[in-house]
Amino acid sequence: MWPFSQKKQLELPDFWWEYEEHFKEKLPEGVHDNTFVVLDTETTGFSLTRDRMLCIGALKLLDNNIVVKDSFEVYIQQDHYDSESAEIHGILKKSKKESISELDALKQFLVYAKNHILVGHHVMFDINMINAALKRNGLPKLKNKTLDTESLYIRTLLISTVVQRKDRYTLDDLANKFSISRKDRHTALGDAFITAIAFLRIIEKLKPEKIKDLLR
Repeated sequence: MWPFSQKKQLELPDFWWEYEEHFKEKLPEGVHDNTFVVLDTETTGFSLTRDRMLCIGALKLLDNNIVVKDSFEVYIQQDHYDSESAEIHGILKKSKKESISELDALKQFLVYAKNHILVGHHVMFDINMINAALKRNGLPKLKNKTLDTESLYIRTLLISTVVQRKDRYTLDDLANKFSISRKDRHTALGDAFITAIAFLRIIEKLKPEKIKDLLR
């Protein structure tokens, strides 16, 4: 964690302490007893210092089901803008989508994520972007455990002696492998949905019983 003086810690907002409170509870041991938050961010680029998040999309998985009614999507006001990346994810500077401040977006995400395990494809990019935003707003890093669908997918290939493995697997690779529609690709919530389905298919192959079997 980043160093915080005692005075600085006392100045942290109430919503941060409410977020931290959830971590006093242990995660359930069984995989199917856990709630997973599958997330994706759309950003202005790949630099943690120069670039910013434009959107956070997430949804929850519980007992092998996507909790459709409990999805999360926020668009974030940002002055930094990259026309090239906008062509990929379709979030335009003059978009009519309602956007909120970065701090409000972080607050809403922390309320949504609680202490649940965060799942993503190349998840540490999204986590690091969120942590960079937290740091800009004087807040500590996320405390959640994480799972990466690329790493988990590679573990399914270790079971097979037939499939020739690659060094990297994109979200498109997993969508092709599991015949998942890419209709909403390159939107945060759309990519989170693809990742969630891929994660469920991977779980079917790995057949873990305990959450520690996934987190190892």
